[in-house]
Amino acid sequence: MLLTSLIKPILYFTLSMTPTQSINLDNKIIPESIKKEVIEALSFYPELYDTAIEFKFKDNIKKSTMQAQPRFASFFKAKENREYVILISRKIQIEGEEFTMSDIPSDVKIGWIGHELGHVMDYRERTNMGMLIFGLKYLFSPVHFKEVERAADTYAVAHGMGDYILKTKNFILENAHLSEKYKNRIRRLYISPEEVMELINKNKVEEEPEILEMND
Repeated sequence: MLLTSLIKPILYFTLSMTPTQSINLDNKIIPESIKKEVIEALSFYPELYDTAIEFKFKDNIKKSTMQAQPRFASFFKAKENREYVILISRKIQIEGEEFTMSDIPSDVKIGWIGHELGHVMDYRERTNMGMLIFGLKYLFSPVHFKEVERAADTYAVAHGMGDYILKTKNFILENAHLSEKYKNRIRRLYISPEEVMELINKNKVEEEPEILEMND
């Protein structure tokens, strides 16, 4: 008789679950206006349960919509005790187009937040000296900048946020009011929607539960 082993599919389902119980709100500071989106993004990162993160609006972030960084006061703590802040621009200005967070679709906000949480995942693995070197290279090396942004997206896709990340890409690249020059800069420095799809498909193949056949 042909039997299908249910052990691996069940294990796969269990590991894939991201319940809101995996979110520790005691060490998270979240503005009420984006709380729904932040909680949704955090639900994909159960590893950040013990990581203190503040989500904070700022009037202007140069060349960025959001920016994740270690909190200065915690910089010299052990990396597992480091705290982080994710700055969020109140207004987003791109080539004369101005958006506020309320103008951005919810799924796009979730994708952007998920991308920044990908940065936090990356930072958690770095020593304090490593973070100093990282910061300098990020500021002055376009090649390193691209590698870092790719790493954040890769973390997000690996954690199941691929569809949200795609929506953030398409929000910019399909915007009829933005020039091709700006879009080409985004394509050059950030991972493309096609590459996101490749990562999504790769993860699906790797996560496919193995079916064991047993003869009775």
